[in-house]
Amino acid sequence: LRRLFCFNVSASASASTPALSKKKPLVFMGSPQVSATVLDALLKSSSSPNSDFEVAAIVTQPPSKRDRGNKILPSPVAEHALERGFPSDLIFTPGRAGEEIFLSILRHLQPELCVTAAYGNILPTKFLKIPKLGTVNIHPSLLPLYRGAAPVQRALQEGVKETGVSLAFTVRALDAGPIIAYERFKVDDQIKAPDLLDVLFSQGAELLIRELPYIFDGSAKLKAQPQDDSKVTLAPKLTPEESWLSFDQDATLLHNKVRAFAGWPGTRAKIVVIEENGEHSIIDIKIITTRVSAGGNVPESGVDDIRFIKGALVIPCGGCSALEVLELQLPAKKVVNADAFRNGLRGRKLKKL
Repeated sequence: LRRLFCFNVSASASASTPALSKKKPLVFMGSPQVSATVLDALLKSSSSPNSDFEVAAIVTQPPSKRDRGNKILPSPVAEHALERGFPSDLIFTPGRAGEEIFLSILRHLQPELCVTAAYGNILPTKFLKIPKLGTVNIHPSLLPLYRGAAPVQRALQEGVKETGVSLAFTVRALDAGPIIAYERFKVDDQIKAPDLLDVLFSQGAELLIRELPYIFDGSAKLKAQPQDDSKVTLAPKLTPEESWLSFDQDATLLHNKVRAFAGWPGTRAKIVVIEENGEHSIIDIKIITTRVSAGGNVPESGVDDIRFIKGALVIPCGGCSALEVLELQLPAKKVVNADAFRNGLRGRKLKKL
């Protein structure tokens, strides 16, 4: 682990001489679990007898605190690569992609191409000049829509019915490079961000493998289409401060936000618990799974009352709409369905705050 994750001269020396191979060296860059899908596709394709490339190195984020124990662990991509038997001295974890030691290693590797998939680090110009054929990125949106750190989440938050994945050359400007190819995907109204990310990166992996021959022979650069900057939309990263729900908003907006923020940072709300003696207390709940009430209308009387109907916690919302909460979580507790939550109330009533 020290050899893998400490950035020092010995690591540089180990990569100072590219492996003697007729295959073109490709460097893969990715960090979260969804990136492992792309890495798997590249490793599988490169192992084919007819393959004209090899994965010469993997670049990923440095180890960080993850999971409940706050243990310092390698990135999911690094873990996956090690499990696959990829050489540990060819997995690099620079804090920044512009570090001179890292750039020196990359130059010695002499990559024909770099591929990024949710790497999570800005690539400076001096990096982009190193691979002979450039760098290509798998981006989970139909560029130029949703450029930025959270394209899937922001698309779901806005309730899109269609999205997709783009394969594009990387330029210094964020997600602004020419598009090599893309795939569309129809979005249903229940899919959550982690599941949609899995789907889109799986599609992106297939798209990359299909287009690699054209990238290597140079024809992809000729056919790549510049993006229409007049259609650009941005997808800034999510923040924990955004996770709170306001039931004054329409239920559809809230449902879309729950789907978009699933995984991290999640969505939270405050509700009022009414004891049998009439005393009130406020609790925080994390809302996990929802749907928009088919009935929609909320009675004029008791418009703040939260009801339990057919396995759902029904919360009145703005515009005479209602949100059905199917799964939720109390602080330091496990996720439960609405019926289990109701049983735990033991007859106490709920109101929205």
